[in-house]
Parts: sequence; structure tokens; C-alpha cells
Amino acid sequence: MRTLGRALAVTGLALVMSQAVMAQAPVTAEPDVVIRQEGNRTVEEYRVNGFLYAIKVIPKSGPPYYLVAVDDEGNFMRSDQPEGMRIPSWKIFEW
Repeated sequence: MRTLGRALAVTGLALVMSQAVMAQAPVTAEPDVVIRQEGNRTVEEYRVNGFLYAIKVIPKSGPPYYLVAVDDEGNFMRSDQPEGMRIPSWKIFEW
């Protein structure tokens, strides 16, 4: 009888945990990109499920650079080189 009670408790807990996992919003495969002009530069914001994880800044003169999120508190680090970037960025075609 005691074993049956434990088995029912474990089964109930597993059911509750599976429902909690299923209730979370699914991660989308494609990021949401917002592009806007700010003075003499273009800013592209990359978000996944509302989380801002990267910002690409394209100045009128000079090369573009990225600001990449380093934590969940809104702190960003400038990344001019592709090494160490946490977001995929491939240059497929350029003219």
C-alpha cells in the first residue's frame, strides 16, 4: 500500500511538471528584427521571444559593429570581430 502511494505521488508530480513545461512559450526559429534610423546611423535590433540579444549599428561612415547581450540584465558588449560572437552572422553575398 505504501509503495502504491509513492508511485501515485511520483506520477502526479511528473504530470504536473510536464504540464508546466508545455505551458512555456515555444522558442521561435527566426528572430524578430526591428530596423530604425537614428540620426546618421541605422540600428537593427534582434529579438527572440521578446529578449533583445543583439544590436547591429551601421554608421553612415565606417564599418558596422555589433552590441551583443552578455547577460539577462540588459548589459551589452561591443563586438567588432566575428570571433566569439554568440549570434550567427554569415556574409553570403556582397556587392
